[in-house]
Amino acid sequence: MADLLLADARAAVIRTALRMTADRLVVGTSGNVSVRHGDLVVVTPSGVDYDRLDLADIPVVDLSGVVVDGMLAPTSELPMHLAAYRDHGAAAVVHTHSVHATALSLLVDEVPAVHYQLADFGGVVRVADYATFGTDELAANMSAALAGRTGVILRHHGTLTTGATLAKAYNRAAQLEWLCQVWLTARAAGEPRSLPAAEIERCVTAFANYGQEPGGTRASEDQGPCC
Repeated sequence: MADLLLADARAAVIRTALRMTADRLVVGTSGNVSVRHGDLVVVTPSGVDYDRLDLADIPVVDLSGVVVDGMLAPTSELPMHLAAYRDHGAAAVVHTHSVHATALSLLVDEVPAVHYQLADFGGVVRVADYATFGTDELAANMSAALAGRTGVILRHHGTLTTGATLAKAYNRAAQLEWLCQVWLTARAAGEPRSLPAAEIERCVTAFANYGQEPGGTRASEDQGPCC
């Protein structure tokens, strides 16, 4: 059963990586995906076209980053993924090089409050300080900016989002790119207006309570209250 669940996790990682490419959140082999499986992390490998991946290619590492299974080396951005699991209790991580989010990172220090969908990230999404890709410094910068949030933008680089499932982490990556595109589009025409901080906080509470079943359990985390 454990091997079957691990195979399912590997398959989900491949599907999500292919979806990133199809949705133009990455180009080529850029970006990476991982999901936690108990005390292990299933993660995309380094420098391999996603459409060539087999289950056996997908690396499995422990929470210290040691490879325990898989034919290929893990992504060079493994330190960021491990920081998200270690520091923020993530269950899944999606890292993109999406165009609009990267462009926004060159202009501002956080995503302006142009839409209430920011509430799904726990509030306004911050831009992490730049550091060289694959370094512990970048992982530390990312982790600091991710505090209290489920998404972060990496300056001159891309985005990282987390979720209770890969589907949710991926949905947040797509939503974050859309939010950045909205702001950049509005800014090209004039000075965008932002929602008040108090309204974002109200929406954060609404998102947290959305989908609650009797007894206080969450029906689903895959969609926000707008959907």
